[in-house]
Amino acid sequence: MIKEYKIPFVTFLLGLAVTILGALFKIMHWQFATGLLIIGMALEVVGIILLIRLILKK
Repeated sequence: MIKEYKIPFVTFLLGLAVTILGALFKIMHWQFATGLLIIGMALEVVGIILLIRLILKK
């Protein structure tokens, strides 16, 4: 049962890590901060959509 939630959970956590890294880049005024934030938030949204789809499927 837990294995089926693994992909959405890992996707969300990866997005969370990239978003935090992007926020650090933004605070430090480094390049690619906006890109990292966009990619991280997109991964979070994909993870949430996968999780909702999996829950509604059951």
